[in-house]
Amino acid sequence: MCGITGVYAFNEIGRFFHINLWNATEALSLRGPDRGNTFTHNYVGLGHRRLSIIDTSSGGNQPMTDDEERYTIVFNGEIFNFLELRKELEQHGVSFQSTSDTEVLLQLYKREGERCLNRLNGFFVFAIYDKQDESLFIARDRFGVKPLVYTVDEDRLLFASEMKALFVFGFPKEVDYASLQQYLQLNYIPAPNTIFKDVKKLMPGHFIKIKGREVSVKQWYNLPEQVKSKKTYTGSYEQAQKDLASLLDASVQRRMVADVPLGAFLSGGIDSSVIVALASRHTQHLNTFSIGYRDEPFFDETKYANLVAKKFNTNHTVFSLSNDDLLDGLYDMLDYTDEPFADSSALAVYILSKRTRKKVTVALSGDGADEIFAGYNKHAAEFRVREGGWQNSVIAGLKGLWDVLPKSRSAALGNKVRQLQKFAEITEMSAGDRYWRMATFTSEAQASALLNLPESEKAEQELQNRRKASLQHLLTDKDFNNFLLTDVDLVLTNDMLTKVDMMSMANSLEVRNPFLDYTVVEFAFSLPTSYKIDSSMKKKIVQDAFRNELPPELYKRPKHGFEVPLLKWMRNELKSLITNDLLNDDFIAEQGIFSVTEVRKLKEKLFSSNPEDVHARIWGLIVFQYWWKKNIGVSVVK
Repeated sequence: MCGITGVYAFNEIGRFFHINLWNATEALSLRGPDRGNTFTHNYVGLGHRRLSIIDTSSGGNQPMTDDEERYTIVFNGEIFNFLELRKELEQHGVSFQSTSDTEVLLQLYKREGERCLNRLNGFFVFAIYDKQDESLFIARDRFGVKPLVYTVDEDRLLFASEMKALFVFGFPKEVDYASLQQYLQLNYIPAPNTIFKDVKKLMPGHFIKIKGREVSVKQWYNLPEQVKSKKTYTGSYEQAQKDLASLLDASVQRRMVADVPLGAFLSGGIDSSVIVALASRHTQHLNTFSIGYRDEPFFDETKYANLVAKKFNTNHTVFSLSNDDLLDGLYDMLDYTDEPFADSSALAVYILSKRTRKKVTVALSGDGADEIFAGYNKHAAEFRVREGGWQNSVIAGLKGLWDVLPKSRSAALGNKVRQLQKFAEITEMSAGDRYWRMATFTSEAQASALLNLPESEKAEQELQNRRKASLQHLLTDKDFNNFLLTDVDLVLTNDMLTKVDMMSMANSLEVRNPFLDYTVVEFAFSLPTSYKIDSSMKKKIVQDAFRNELPPELYKRPKHGFEVPLLKWMRNELKSLITNDLLNDDFIAEQGIFSVTEVRKLKEKLFSSNPEDVHARIWGLIVFQYWWKKNIGVSVVK
């Protein structure tokens, strides 16, 4: 696991950016605290920061050049089938100087070129420079576990694992207002766009080829095409459970190869518990880590995690946090974020990663299961709408009641009312509109009203084009899998994986996701809908496949998100930051981005007796304002 950066110059002016290469590389030091180095040749510069996982000796250092001195690689990620690939290459006469997966990847590319991508099982972004024809090849993994941002102008192409490295090189920091509107709705910015007009994210399953002045971006992996090319699974439900267990077990085994201490996150939910159950088969002393909320019993799940840890005899550590502990990490988390990102659970992931890193360097997680196996409440809502029935009519008929009753994510009754109100809204919508309503915190009209910019009007068509692209799977085919494909493209890549990568890398911790092995993902999308969800159970096959292995108590509890007590903080510890600084009327007016009137309405709602979900919108504004002051305007007073 590492951080990479680089520059490909198109002329002598672009070559000038080589002088910033070392500083750009150092900007990624938390991603790779063990070693840093650079490589330059003519118009190309590559930088690398290393977090040593496989082959911790100097033999695994990067940038790495082959023995013929033609190809040089910088690589962020892990290739989990590298031992199999190495054995195959050795049979073809390839000799190796190290035991690292980096050298295997370099030799495989040297032999097969871009075709090597389909041979890789892992998560990665890598760049390989061909000295002979002075070309550069940059590729991102299938589902976007590892990030890459880049910018191109007439002088050069710059790329990096994180935007903070691009800041060192310098580029025009012009805010993209279509991205800002998307952010106000989703609390994150979907790829390929970023908060800046001139910076893009390389899409999952895509690569960039650069030679001379020619820059081409192409897709090398397409999950919907893979799904369509395979027949729908025809085995029995019982056989499918066995097949899933076998695929997941193999995935976990692949991800337990490391030359440093390894553990697993254990939330007490089904997904992380399944990973712990499987991992415990392959080691006698698995380290597991949970985070608990002493002050928030509604969100504390440590008693379930303890049951799993006891059953599988793991070396279990519980980080029992107070609200003050969480709050103490807030500014460090915000300072690490390169563009606005307002999934509030990022704070919990940040603190969990920080404390876990004191004991291990690699952690397994259950990320991805909800998106591919239908584990969210929105999946149950979509299934219910598609099934129809008199209950839907009753809930929709009582919309007026749900509108006036108090709603909150922080209490069981208030959360149920919130869910019923949302369900009443979506019953008559199209599939695309339903999805968008359930994925967003605010409507397009509300987001537009919040902005006070003429540019926002110009961005309207671009915004609609982006929304259409995000919902492309829902436009025609009515297969429930298309709802999940949309989640993979939008939520998994841009929210969940971004959050975990960013917060773990801020603490030099590698997180591996067994549910996102491409063999497991493609199997999930071959299954009939009835194997994944029905009227009584979400994530059905995952729950049933491991029912006899996991503690029964896990099946008798509601699902909770990884949330933090935003509403309490905003009304207490963060109140001054909101009213006197970031959302102060005078500052909002001087800044000229948001409507003073609309922001004032949100603040009034926040401090009212019925705040509903307004704290999520306020949080989005806080994160943006903090980011804006740090990167565009003046410093925030802490």
